[in-house]
Amino acid sequence: METSKVHLGSWIVLVSLLVLELLSSRGWNRSIWTSISSFPQQNETSSIPKDELKAALEGASMENKTLIITVVNKAYTKEGSLLDLFLQSFQLGEETQFLRNHLLLVTVDQTSFDRCNLQGLHCYKLMTDGVDFSGEKIYMSNDFIKMMWSRTVFLADVLRRGYNFIFTDMDVLWLRNPFERLSHEGEDLQISCDDYNGQPSDWANPINTGFYFVASNNKTIALFDTWYAARNDTDGLKDQDVLGRLIREGVIEQLDLRVRFLDTVYFGGFCSSGRDYGKVVTMHANCCRTIQAKIRDLRAILNGWIKFKGQSNGTSTEESNSTSNVRWPIQKACMRSWRIQPNSTSTLNQTSTSSNQTVTHVNQTIV
Repeated sequence: METSKVHLGSWIVLVSLLVLELLSSRGWNRSIWTSISSFPQQNETSSIPKDELKAALEGASMENKTLIITVVNKAYTKEGSLLDLFLQSFQLGEETQFLRNHLLLVTVDQTSFDRCNLQGLHCYKLMTDGVDFSGEKIYMSNDFIKMMWSRTVFLADVLRRGYNFIFTDMDVLWLRNPFERLSHEGEDLQISCDDYNGQPSDWANPINTGFYFVASNNKTIALFDTWYAARNDTDGLKDQDVLGRLIREGVIEQLDLRVRFLDTVYFGGFCSSGRDYGKVVTMHANCCRTIQAKIRDLRAILNGWIKFKGQSNGTSTEESNSTSNVRWPIQKACMRSWRIQPNSTSTLNQTSTSSNQTVTHVNQTIV
């Protein structure tokens, strides 16, 4: 009996030494650790279900709690739709491929949620009581305005959870990594413009909320709270118009925000852009009224980008662009959507200004 105990003790000591050797060895096999860690872990919180938004944000974010967010409904996720074009730009862009892993699609109906999962993306389903976002939403209708404001509330929640993010509309091509062009000098908000006056701190720049970066802190949370609270005094204005009005009324100074307005040479759009493949980072199909027109004109830009990369390896230099014979395509489809001839550039700019940067057709579903 005593001999058995001795033998058992010896085996325990031997096994313990082997485990310690494996843990300290440079030759430690990761698959062994994976197998060990796959066993159920006993802890006090194991039976508590994880917050779905928390799980989605953790899955999509980078180590510094930064991610990319876009909001979609089923009209934007059909095969051959803007979602396909949007994701293709990540694949073909310069140093943008890995960013797909940090993209969170916020879906507003079951169909878009299912299609998001089929794409293998990070997905979160946002539901709003009393509103069915799966159907067509007429521009500036009550449901459209509710959808825009529900997005603002959602993004405020993300900020409260400590996450920084780039918000992007789906009709934005990502041709280069925008994080490399954004400033890293402690700005709270960096936001795109429909027309850029050359002054990155000038409040007079007309903003476009289709692309912006916001850092999570008390000041930006206060900005989103102020923005949402102002909806009751807006006479049915959409969220972008309300934020633009707040900026003109001095909210930046009131909240001591550091804001940078982005140059359209790099963060361009159809309203105003440098039309330079050697510099463009993102391209937004703003000042365009139909989904079909957006797809056609963005497709033409992406095709030109493919040709440009083939000639210059996609390098971001003025020299490479000057030697390229790839011309920037004219946005004919979007101009037709406004019933404007392609050579009527000045008329287009006047229309985009007076319409306050309408980005979708009145008969199209909008996100």
